[in-house]
Amino acid sequence: MSSEEPMAGSAESQARLAALSSAITVLQSAKPPFVPEGAEGMTIRVDYPPGDPGLPPHRHSGPAFGYVLEGEMLFELEGEPERVVRAGETFWEPGGDVIHYQDGNNRTDAWSRFVVTMLCAPGRPMLTLVDDEELAERQHLRAPRPGA
Repeated sequence: MSSEEPMAGSAESQARLAALSSAITVLQSAKPPFVPEGAEGMTIRVDYPPGDPGLPPHRHSGPAFGYVLEGEMLFELEGEPERVVRAGETFWEPGGDVIHYQDGNNRTDAWSRFVVTMLCAPGRPMLTLVDDEELAERQHLRAPRPGA
């Protein structure tokens, strides 16, 4: 909802919309490079126990948008340095060919819980694991890692 959009309707409707606008906080805004034609939206919740490394390197068929509910996630996309995403923070990934290297629990003393909404290409899985051969071929695209 943009403050530049004209409001239509009765004065009461306009007043309610104005009040609602002050109740909304934009947590994330992103312009994905593409959305698969005929995309299907899927929202999931992920719960990792303390110290869980998360999924192995993978990719999604379309963009994904997430929000950390609890704990911390170690997040790494191809070409970007790894970073910690904490409870109350958002993340997104473009999907397609980009490898998602890490999504594990960054804490050894607490659970990590996050929700992700993905726009998946029709007839394709929501995620595909990346094999060791492809990881080796694309190693030059991975950002330098601390201690590596």
